[in-house]
This record gives sequence, structure tokens and C-alpha cells, in this order.
Amino acid sequence: MVALVAGSEASRRPPRVRSLDTRMTRQQGNPAMRKEVRVPSTDTAHHTTGEREVQSLDRVVIRFAGDSGDGMQLTGDRFTAESAIHGNDISTLPNFPAEIRAPQGTIPGVSSFQVHFANYDIATPGDQPNVLVAMNPAALAANLRDIRRGGLIVLDSAEFTKKNLKKAEYAEDPRHDGTLESYQVVELDLTSLAVAAVEPFNLGRKNSERAKNMFALGLLTWLYGRPLGPSEKFLASKFASKPEIRDANLAALKAGHAYGETCELFRVRYEVAPAPMPEGTYRQITGNIATAYGLITGANRAGVQLFLGSYPITPASDILHELSKRKAHNVVTFQAEDEIAGVSSAIGASFSGSLGVTTTSGPGMSLKSEAIGLAVMTELPLVVVDVQRAGPSTGMPTKPEQADLLQAMFGRNGESPVPVLAAKSPSDCFNTALEACRIAVTYRTPVIMLSDGYLGNGAEPWKVPDLAEIPRIDPNFATEPNSSAADGSPRFMPYHRDPETLARPWALPGTKGLEHRIGGLEKSARTGAISYDPSNHEDMVATRAAKVKGIAKTIPLTVVDDPSGDADVLVLGWGSTYGPITAAVRRVRARGLSIAQAHVRHLNPLPEDLGKILHRYRRVVVPEMNTGQFAMLLRSTYLINIKTISRVRGLPISPVDLCEELCQYCNDETKEA
Repeated sequence: MVALVAGSEASRRPPRVRSLDTRMTRQQGNPAMRKEVRVPSTDTAHHTTGEREVQSLDRVVIRFAGDSGDGMQLTGDRFTAESAIHGNDISTLPNFPAEIRAPQGTIPGVSSFQVHFANYDIATPGDQPNVLVAMNPAALAANLRDIRRGGLIVLDSAEFTKKNLKKAEYAEDPRHDGTLESYQVVELDLTSLAVAAVEPFNLGRKNSERAKNMFALGLLTWLYGRPLGPSEKFLASKFASKPEIRDANLAALKAGHAYGETCELFRVRYEVAPAPMPEGTYRQITGNIATAYGLITGANRAGVQLFLGSYPITPASDILHELSKRKAHNVVTFQAEDEIAGVSSAIGASFSGSLGVTTTSGPGMSLKSEAIGLAVMTELPLVVVDVQRAGPSTGMPTKPEQADLLQAMFGRNGESPVPVLAAKSPSDCFNTALEACRIAVTYRTPVIMLSDGYLGNGAEPWKVPDLAEIPRIDPNFATEPNSSAADGSPRFMPYHRDPETLARPWALPGTKGLEHRIGGLEKSARTGAISYDPSNHEDMVATRAAKVKGIAKTIPLTVVDDPSGDADVLVLGWGSTYGPITAAVRRVRARGLSIAQAHVRHLNPLPEDLGKILHRYRRVVVPEMNTGQFAMLLRSTYLINIKTISRVRGLPISPVDLCEELCQYCNDETKEA
């Protein structure tokens, strides 16, 4: 685990230029709260060290882009780790094609990794990169429209051949036809520079060219004053069994760093100071890894074994991979042959006294629906993690979406109410998974946790909690009979409920005197025997619904961010829209407009105070990465005219676009008032 601690303090021909697991130190800030309403200034400060001018920035957004085989994900991840260790707040957005082997040099085959790092609390990976590192013409074509005007573009000039330009659908070379006039462009023969750097290792031309991503990483590390040591340590560890590959990558990394220091292309270096953070131990974490740790912690606090029965599916596979490494933490993993076997094995594990978990994405949820209904009927703890991706059918496996909400709410036969939660950020996946475990164990119910590809693959700093401070979860296993037979002898009733939670007893198989049977057929509310009595069925349906509804008594009330107290517009989010909404709201307020913000984690049941809050505002706006599913639920529940902002593009909602729409709603309310 990468632990981050806070609280302590040579080219053959000259390139063409057109304009131009470690510890980290965080600055001690107010340990109470991170600032939520500050809008960073674009003003910069300058100072000079030696012959290099250093320009101070509040934040930077960098996007690395190239073919899917160019190592852009690795490059971006390492730069992210360097920034985290430096003490910046970070947010990332990996973006890669769904095809295993997309056509090389084509726009559909472009892979990118975007990292946003800043000296203040940030909420999104940013939507207008300041810097683009493009490894070929296709990478330039696929990403140019997103780059901020005046931004820096670093190109590998060796890849701008007629053949590659044609693949990227360029009729003319964009370097010479005015396409890049609005940008600072630095052309480097990255390929030749990397090949020269690793020449002593005799890797061959093809393998040598693969080192150009490390050369680019070294160059950017120098340009933004990132520490080089963490990447060196990572490469030494990752390629420890392949000394030549290890040494070649290290050589390319150091060569890129040295090139930035010695060449005269960059008269200015940039620095982004560490962000003030509450004192504690931090690490860079992705949403999928945070989910895995939350599940481990939930089982640990309940004092039971964690069992994962899962089929590997994009983008949830990393949870299975991570948990498979954690056998020492009382974790058992079963990689099933299909989705149905995965969830069914988890239900069986819960019957035996473990905490059963299954992970999937939207298509897998469809296959698991019958078994989840079985878990509803048997009333056993089960956590179902759905890392949503763009659909329908197999859709776009590597692209995020929020379109599984209605499936999570209603995608089972009969009356099958299930608690539904949604994480709001990569680090929040830990807390949401832990909460899902609490509800599942306490109320004896399957719980669906919604994440998505953006949260699952994205990364941000995570404050590592103290395990001792996390409340225990009482499984309250049945240990003795809970009723009496007609003859007065003790008897166990498997559906004799706790009067507070309405949860049925959880009895371990083999416990003397607690013999019982459960299954998919309706049970008698008293004895647990199979029952076809109409009134009993209605009673059981109502009881299961009341059990889920009662969970609302134990969830936090809704927090509304309304600094002025006079806002007429409330923007309400769920899941990963938290980041874009937060960033957009900051922009709206920076324009002098009043707007309120709230976020919902518990989608079923909803917080008890949500209805009153929604009725307080003249207009409620719900942005979603679907066609308005949550808005529809709110309209039907509270009979309120909810406004929808819908984006279904396989990408997080753009804060810039969202800001413009929210401003329009605020201005409309001002005119009406």
C-alpha cells in the first residue's frame, strides 16, 4: 500500500518549437474541513531559480494520449502518484478504448489519461486540459477539441508521417496548416530520444521505442517539479524480474528529466504548491480499490469472513483482483464461470455465516436479478456492487454511465425491495461499501451499491481511517430457539423478527436446536414453512418493504450547501455527479449568483428529510449521466416538477457546460422573482 503521511512537514536534430508505496508531506491546514467554496484564481506568480523562471500555478490539468499500447495509463498513473506524494490534491480520468487491440494509429484506438492536480480541494479531473502530450496524430485529433486555448501541446514529431496522418483522417499536417496556431506547441522527436537513451540495453528498435512514454514522463516530471524518486522505485519493483526492461525504463525516465533540464525549449518551469489537508495518513486510491477495502473493513467490523463470488467483468474486475490478494484478512474469493454462479455462491456463503459479496456491471446485473430476488426472499445479507458502464447490452465497457438506477430499484420479479446506495467519489467508495455492509448485516437484506467506470478507475487522495474508530457491526447470530412448540418444547422460527429492525434471525447451519430451511418459495410469517396463503403473502410483502423503509431511521439527514441562505435553485446530485456539480456550483457562485447544492447517497430508502428540503426551493435541478432516472423517481415520490440535465456520452458531465445551464436556471428564477 502506498501510504502518504500528512501533518509533518539529447536529440540528434534540434526539435522545432512553436511559441511557447512511499510517504508524502502535506501542509497542515485546518483539520476541521477542506474548503468547498473556493474558486481558484487564474493569477500566477513568478520567481526565478538560477537561469530558470518558475511560475506558480493554483492547478494544472494534463492529458497523456497515444495508442492503447503506448502505456498512457501507466504514464498517467505514475505522474499522479508523483503529484500525490508532492502533496497536491488530485483527481484522474483514465479513458481507453473497449477493443482489446484497437487499430494502431487510428482515432478509435486512442488511449488517454487525464490528471488534475492543485493546491486546493478539487472535485473533478477537469474538462479543459492545460497540457496535452500527444504521441501520434490520432492522439492529437482525438483530444485537440478539449484543450484550453493557449495550452501547451507536446508532440512526438517522429510519428507525424503521411501514413499516420492518413490514419488520423488529416488531409494536411496540422502542424503546418494553422490548426495549432492557438496553442503553445513543442515538437520533440520523442521516439529517437527514447531509442538513444536505451541503446546500451540492446532491446531492438521496436522495444526501444516503447520507452518513449517514460521519457515523456521524465520530461513532465521536470517541467512541473514533481519528485522523480517514486517513479524510479515503482519501475524497480514492477520490473524486478526483468532487469534489462527495468534498467531501460529507468534510463528513459532519467533521460527525459535531464533533457528538460539541459535543453532550452522550456524557459519556464511550473510549480503547484501542496494542498492544505487535515492531518492524517493518506494514499492515492482508485474507486475499485477503495470499494475492496470498504468490503474488507465491513466484514472485519462484523467479525465474519468476507466471501466474494464474482465473474470478472469490465470495469469491476479490479475489485476481484484486489480481494484475491487479501486472504490474510479473512477473505475468500471465488472466480465463477458466469454471473449467476457468482451471486449464487455468495448467497450460499451468507447462509453459512459469511458476508457474501458479488461484483459486476450492468449486463451482469441483468443475469443476477433472479438470484438477488432469492436473497430478498431468504432475507440473507448480500452486497452487490454494480460498477456501471455505458449500455445497453455490452455497450461501451470502458465508458461510465449512471443508467442502472432503475434496474437496481426495480429489476427483479415481484415485489422485491432492495436498499440502494451510490458512491460519490473514488475515495467515498470505501465509506459507501462499508455502509452497504452495515445495512446488509443489520437488516438481513441484499444491498446494491452503485459505482461507475469513472469512479472505479479514477483516483484521488484518501485519508486512511483508524480501524478502531469505525463502529462495530453486530451480526447478532441466533444462538438459541426463539419460540415454543405446541407441546412447550423450544422451537426456532426463522422468520421471527426483531421488533426494531424487522430483521429475521441469522442462524448458522449446524447449530443444535436451530435447524431450519429457507428458499425461493414464500414462507409463513410465523413458522417459516412454505405458504400459499394470500393474506400471509401480502403480510410478508408488506413486512419486507417496511424493513427496507425503516433503514431511513439510521441514515444521516440531507446536508444542504446554501451559503447565502436565499437561493431559489437547488441542484441535487447522486453518485459520480457530485464532482461535476460541486465544480459547476463554485463557478456559478463566482459569477455572483446564489445556488444551493445537496447530494444523496442513499437512493432507497431516501433520507427522511429530503421531501421537505425539495419543497423549500422554487426550482430543483438534477444532473445525471442518463436520461433522467433519478428525477423520475423524485417526481413520483414527492410530486415535484424536477428539472433534468441529461448527458449520456460515456464521459463525466462537463463542469463548464453544467455551469452554463445552472446559470440559466438561476437567471430565470431571478427574472421571475
